[in-house]
Amino acid sequence: MNIKTLGIDLAKNTFQLHGVNAQGEAILKKKLSREALLPFLANLPACMIIVEACSSAQYWCRQFERLGHQTKIISPQFVKPFVKYHKNDANDAAGIVEAGTRPSMNFVPKKSVEQQDIQCLHRIRYRLVKQRTALINQIRGLLSEYGIIMPKYITTVRKKLPEVLENAENELTDLGREIFFDLYQQLVELDKKIEEYENRLKRLYSQSEACQRIGQIEGIGVLTATAMLATIGDIRVFKNGRHLAAFLGLIPRQHSSGNKQQLLSISKRGDVYLRMLLVHGARSALRVAGKKIDEKSRWIMDLKARCGENKACVALANKNARTIWALLARDKPYQRNIKYISQ
Repeated sequence: MNIKTLGIDLAKNTFQLHGVNAQGEAILKKKLSREALLPFLANLPACMIIVEACSSAQYWCRQFERLGHQTKIISPQFVKPFVKYHKNDANDAAGIVEAGTRPSMNFVPKKSVEQQDIQCLHRIRYRLVKQRTALINQIRGLLSEYGIIMPKYITTVRKKLPEVLENAENELTDLGREIFFDLYQQLVELDKKIEEYENRLKRLYSQSEACQRIGQIEGIGVLTATAMLATIGDIRVFKNGRHLAAFLGLIPRQHSSGNKQQLLSISKRGDVYLRMLLVHGARSALRVAGKKIDEKSRWIMDLKARCGENKACVALANKNARTIWALLARDKPYQRNIKYISQ
């Protein structure tokens, strides 16, 4: 069976295969169980296997490559236009092959097990941070019903809540104090868990030369550097810095026709979490840019004056993404040229 390209519609227990030869003719249409998939591919001559990006795509690509096959991961949004007729597994597998063989198609970077470990740390920490924010909001909301107004800042809630519990003049009953003390204990535990995961990320940062190199960029810290390392994988997948910025959704959408070009807001494609870290890091760098007189700081302050703070933050995030690509692709250190305004 001379299969050149094989599309696999991944699932939990049932997998649909669609194989084509060098002329693009379908020569294999087969449904296999999870247990039968790898033995079947082990007896198949080496070919290109294309799958849709999903929760298990990275795992299956590693398994297929161990059997001698080449693999590619394609985004589902690029497959949908090539699915003919009704939605079913067979048509999805055929659409994967059709989309994956287009010469101009973009593919999802593949990750190693180590990269997925780092990504797990980030996802768990982010979930804990959201739980802590929800807990803080619940504490403030419940206290307001007792006439106790608590500021919204986390540090203030940590400091003021024990004082509220010790104050005998407020309307809190013994049961109410027990409830809020339990909420305070939950807050302390969440702080400990978040600090634990952050320490793990700091250790990974200190052990990675690439992370420390891109961590020298203004607005890039431990979280952004380790998240970038876990997301992009092989930097050679991206042709240039603009390609990486586009992958992260930091370039403007277009609605152009003829001689009229119209640029809209950013596309917001790619990894939402990593884009958020880049923008928030740029926001922190923008706050201190006014104290510097180097070329980059003057550029960002001029842009802020012309376009506003939000657009300037996104522009700096875009610039940082391009700088990251240049540092990793060319294996060069970051040249910092910071000059502060003399006091």
